[in-house]
Amino acid sequence: MNLPVLPPIEPMLAKAVARIHPGWHYEPKWDGFRAIVFRDGDELEITSRNTRPLARYFPEVVSAIKEALPPRCVVDGEIIIANPESGGLDFWALQQRLHPAQSRVQILAGETPADFVAFDVLALGDEDLMPSPFRDRRRVLEQILVGDSASVHVTPLTDEAATARRWFEDFEGAGLDGIIAKNGEDTYQPGRRVMEKVKHDRTMDCVVAGYRVHKSGAGAVGSLLLGLYSNENAPGGEWAEMFGGLTPIGVAASFPMEMRRRLVTELEELVIEMSEHPWGTAVGEISAEGRVNPGSRWNPDKDLSFVPLRPQRVAEVRYNHMDGGRLRHPAQFLRWRPDRDPASCGFDQLERPDAVEIAEILAQEASI
Repeated sequence: MNLPVLPPIEPMLAKAVARIHPGWHYEPKWDGFRAIVFRDGDELEITSRNTRPLARYFPEVVSAIKEALPPRCVVDGEIIIANPESGGLDFWALQQRLHPAQSRVQILAGETPADFVAFDVLALGDEDLMPSPFRDRRRVLEQILVGDSASVHVTPLTDEAATARRWFEDFEGAGLDGIIAKNGEDTYQPGRRVMEKVKHDRTMDCVVAGYRVHKSGAGAVGSLLLGLYSNENAPGGEWAEMFGGLTPIGVAASFPMEMRRRLVTELEELVIEMSEHPWGTAVGEISAEGRVNPGSRWNPDKDLSFVPLRPQRVAEVRYNHMDGGRLRHPAQFLRWRPDRDPASCGFDQLERPDAVEIAEILAQEASI
């Protein structure tokens, strides 16, 4: 591969801020798989945020990029999947695409095809564009797409803070979790948190239904398994039936080690036999992310067991997005809520933004 910018390159990152500041450029914050595309003719590599190869998992994206992008370029963007029913992001379907079996990859490429949303260009031809300011790189990006592509897009962009604030509210219904702000003068700085991100931040009260032991061994909690009781607002009625009404929604996983050890003692009185637990029939079927999973596709020998707890403790957690009734990312533990009845912790406490389709977002003005 003969390019002025070669893999591996860490993508430029964003630091969290509380509000949208005026005077910058703003984009929707796509919550897919970060992906940097390196293309030199028929040679094409796609690397993840951690510089791992992604191309083998998304053959349809590889084909679309070869049709839509110039023969020699390096482009930063996001791989996403739109749910065919809701039109919004489907992060769960995206996770399923990372399958070790190539035959399964090919099937999923047809069943849940992915798109590529470009938002920066690092090189074009023999020119290294990383030293150029963002506003210049953006103009180049807008010019390099070859014709109209159904699955390769340039992300919308605005320099109006008021529009960005509207996007922040309106686009959540499509599964986007905030806004990315970029300084027009910034060069591309791999691995550094130069950009800014404003994300949705909400809290909810959850039932703590169990915990996983920390990877360092016994004596410390790795993550708390969270659940909500099903009601008329609960997504996926089959989940409620499978788990005795207490639906697993994900985990809270970030604790200081001192607290991890303290939690083992604190929760000891709540430990029960698996046969007594609402999830007793699903032993081994709840993944580390709190999803139903009969086993680990990546490591069949991985221990997916958990310590079952009597569902009497309520925790308040901070989260940024729910996807189909599941936490898209691990929640942050805030505090215990001894004043809350576990039975009152249901899906009806969650705010539900109006649905928006990805196609509607991509139709927004995209020029700088």
